[in-house]
Amino acid sequence: MGAVGTEVVGHLLNSGVASEIVVIDQATAKAQAELWDFSHTTSFIYAQNPRLVTGDYASSSGSDIVVITAGAQIKPGQTRDALAQINSAIIKSIIAEVERTSPDAIVLMVTNPVDILVQVVLRHSSFPKERVISLGTIVDTARLMRIVSEHVMIDPKNIFGWVLGDHSDTGFIPWSLCNVCGLDVDSYCELNGLPPIDRAEVRRRVLQIGLDIFAGKGNTNHGIAASVFRIIRAIAGNERSVLPVGTLLQGEYGVSDVVMSVPCVIGRAGREAIVACRFTEEEQAAFEASHAHVLALLERAEAQTAG
Repeated sequence: MGAVGTEVVGHLLNSGVASEIVVIDQATAKAQAELWDFSHTTSFIYAQNPRLVTGDYASSSGSDIVVITAGAQIKPGQTRDALAQINSAIIKSIIAEVERTSPDAIVLMVTNPVDILVQVVLRHSSFPKERVISLGTIVDTARLMRIVSEHVMIDPKNIFGWVLGDHSDTGFIPWSLCNVCGLDVDSYCELNGLPPIDRAEVRRRVLQIGLDIFAGKGNTNHGIAASVFRIIRAIAGNERSVLPVGTLLQGEYGVSDVVMSVPCVIGRAGREAIVACRFTEEEQAAFEASHAHVLALLERAEAQTAG
C-alpha cells in the first residue's frame, strides 16, 4: 500500500470491477487506515461496493488476480536495474506465500525491474508462464502516446503505438507499427501541415520522463497505477485486448527463456497469446540489444541471490 498500490485500490473502487480487495503490507496500521479512508468514499461512488480487507496472505486466499508492488524503490541517481538483487530476494519470499494461498491466480508484477522479477517468479514457483505478467512497457507506451498526441494535437487515445523490449533505457519504439488515426506518423504530419516528429527526441523523452517525475516528487504512481488497472480491466472483462506486457518468450521473436515486453492478448486466462509482428532491420537490432540487456541483468540477479 505504497503510492502505486494505494492508487490501484482507488481505480478498482471507482470502476467496480472487483468484488473483494485484500491489501497486505508490513505496515499494517497504514494499510488499515488507507482502507478505512477508502471505505468512506463508497457512499458516493456509484459502482459496485467491494469488500475491503486488510490482512495476511491467508486473507487473500483464492484470489483471481494478485498485484505485487512490494520492494525497494530506486534512490536518486540509481537506475531500475540497481534493484535487481534486493527485490529478487523479496519477491522469492512473497511468491512462495502467493503460491500457497492463491495457486490459480494471475500474478501481475509491478515491482522493478519488472521483467527480471517475473523470471524470478517463474524459476521459483510452479505458476505457468501465461499467468505471470509484468507491467512491462505499458507505462512507457502510455507516455509515448501522450507525447505524440501533444505533437499532433489530438487525443492520445487516437494514437496507436508501442514501446517494446524492456522497461529500461533499452526500450525501443517500433515506428513501423505506430500510426495516428490509421496513418503512419510521418504521413499524418505531412498531410496535416505539421512538422515531422523527431523520433530520437521522442524516445529520449519517453525513457527519461519517469526519472524526471521521480526526481520531482519522490515516486511515480499515477501513470503506473493506471497501467496496472488497464491490465486488470482487460483480465476481469475478458477483453482480449492487445497490450505491451512482459511475458516469458519460448521461441517467439527468435528468443527463448527470457521475459520481454511484446504485444500480448490479455483476457480472463491472463496472457492468452503473443502477437507476432514484423520489425524493420533497425527495430530488430534494437530488440536484440534489449534482449542482451535483460539476459545480462538476469544473470547478475540470479548469481547474487543464489542459495
